[in-house]
Amino acid sequence: MYIELFGLHELPFRLSPDPQFLYLSKQHARAKAYMESTIWFTDGFVIITGEIGSGKTTLIETFLRELQPDVIVAQLNQTQLSPTGFLQTVLVQFGFSPFNMKKPEVLATLNDFLIEQHASGRKVLLIVDEAQNLNSKVLEEVRMLSGIETTKDKVLRIILAGQPELNDKLNSKELVQLAQRVRLRFHLTALSREETSLYIDHRLEVAGSQGRRIFAEETYPTIYRLTGGVPRLINTLCDTAMMAAFGRESDAVLAEDLEAAIQELQWGVHTAWTNRLQGPNFDQTVPPVAPAVPPVGRILLALEGKTTAERELRPGRLVIGRTADNDIQIDSKFISRHHCQILTNAESSLIEDLNSTNGIYVQSKRVRRHNLHDGDVVVVGRHEIKYIDERAARSRQDPVGAQTEVIENK
Repeated sequence: MYIELFGLHELPFRLSPDPQFLYLSKQHARAKAYMESTIWFTDGFVIITGEIGSGKTTLIETFLRELQPDVIVAQLNQTQLSPTGFLQTVLVQFGFSPFNMKKPEVLATLNDFLIEQHASGRKVLLIVDEAQNLNSKVLEEVRMLSGIETTKDKVLRIILAGQPELNDKLNSKELVQLAQRVRLRFHLTALSREETSLYIDHRLEVAGSQGRRIFAEETYPTIYRLTGGVPRLINTLCDTAMMAAFGRESDAVLAEDLEAAIQELQWGVHTAWTNRLQGPNFDQTVPPVAPAVPPVGRILLALEGKTTAERELRPGRLVIGRTADNDIQIDSKFISRHHCQILTNAESSLIEDLNSTNGIYVQSKRVRRHNLHDGDVVVVGRHEIKYIDERAARSRQDPVGAQTEVIENK
């Protein structure tokens, strides 16, 4: 990849949440302070909402990293659950094996565990990410859990994080009792123009730039205009622009590299939904849309020999992972939140591991990245991704100068 050319020691704009890259804007600092308040106050719970890509998950990971050892945490990311399934999943996080328990037994076990931890001087925290997917019955279970108490204190601290739809649910008539339990509610908006520039520089500095400006000054306003200050979109655009500069063998990202990135990403559709994060004065100029191009290839996603999804590959990036904000979602415990990505240009496609827990495998070897060839099968968790080249004449040129990089077994 481009790390060596730019003098960095790691990729600065990964999509996977990494606490060391967190840029604390005023909005993010305030949301983090609200999360921290749950440790000191036990009445009610905290709601954090934000658009897709606003940085909620990275904020949660940073908050968790800083917790003291006396805090016991249950963190849920899988939220499309039945009420009993939700309660069982919470118990699993606390070290129990509750799958043969009926609901009354699950509730009794949870209640006893919470009271015991409180008596031992430990704090118990439940964090639910992607909470907008919880149905009203599960949210009612959350309300009931928040009411478990001793004679003086509540014994469970709760943070619900999710997209703005979570607020819509909490404001409904059927959940009025739950809404009354909410002590703090905060909505993360996008970064301002100035914060966008600081965010980019911060991530580059963490990655090893040592204060050297990699992006030309004139690129910052364009990045803000195209992304609306949404961190995930900033990461996507900046990473693709750095790849474009890498293709020119340049260690500086110029305006022409942003233009190349927009063409590869085929942007123009993002602005409509990112504008709702902004105030009325936000520049709503829509970036040019690249003309339609035939697919370079396509992938087939299969589980146990059965195809579960199919997607055409055109120039740009396709992210595969466990959560709903990915281009392809694989709802499996063997898949990381953002597991891998496929980078495609006019010449070829490359699959890259996004620092996942279980990795990606080609011919039984774990790899970091691999140039895809017709018929290749990549194993991710228990799923397989088969690549099919759609072109009659395939170019042999490597778009990013990287062959398959194998991770040695230790």
